Amino acid sequence: MKKITSIFLLTTLIIGAISCKPKENMVYMENQTSNVDQELKQAVFLGTHLQSGDLLDIKVTAFDDNAVRPFNLHSMNQAGNTNDAQSQSAQTIPQGYLVDNDGYIIFPVLGKILVQNMTMSQLRENLEIRLLEYLTDPLVSIRQLNFNITVLGEVKKPGQYTSASDKVTLLQALGMAGDMTDNGDRTKVKLVRHENGSDQTYVIDFTEKNITSSPYYYMQQNDVLYIEPDANKKIIAGTNPNRTLIFSIIGSAVAITSILISTLK
Repeated sequence: MKKITSIFLLTTLIIGAISCKPKENMVYMENQTSNVDQELKQAVFLGTHLQSGDLLDIKVTAFDDNAVRPFNLHSMNQAGNTNDAQSQSAQTIPQGYLVDNDGYIIFPVLGKILVQNMTMSQLRENLEIRLLEYLTDPLVSIRQLNFNITVLGEVKKPGQYTSASDKVTLLQALGMAGDMTDNGDRTKVKLVRHENGSDQTYVIDFTEKNITSSPYYYMQQNDVLYIEPDANKKIIAGTNPNRTLIFSIIGSAVAITSILISTLK
């Protein structure tokens, strides 16, 4: 009987040890792919590429304020609203240039302009060149009003997030979602990005030190980050939900049997 009891106890301990496997790869940017400790390089931010659905705030300035007025939506709306209450109401409504399904915006005086796949820097230069026909030394400022990214999976606050800036890194995106949970697989994070008319998926290892030099380090408009559960959580999710209860009952039975045997001796 002692032998049987010992076998049960040993089996229970082994199962418990397996189910309580320690977490691995919990630290970001810890692993070095090269044996040589190189200085971390930073990816170059080239700007996001404009696409359908983007909402842009574009402002034009120049020496002559009156000459600039027709090129600014805000100025045009103010001129069109003679009633003060209507003018104040119009200012509270988000205004901007919406990139249509074909990749165009409609700009005052200049008309229809193709902006799809341009960066905001490229669009700024393009507009300033066009405006030289009408203005002296025009300056254009552009801001994206709806830079959206989505973070899903093993994070504390999954969802879609809108940033006031289009310069958002992978680590900042995780910060918006409250960081990964302890069950997140930091070595196989999936980035889904719409490129050349289709969705492309890239796998990123957040434990690698060289993540800051990755070509995907900076998020693009409508990017999706998906953090998969680690191996431990996958095993738990794929097993019988009553397994823990069964192990508990077996362990209790073995313990009671051991006590009874000891008292009967």
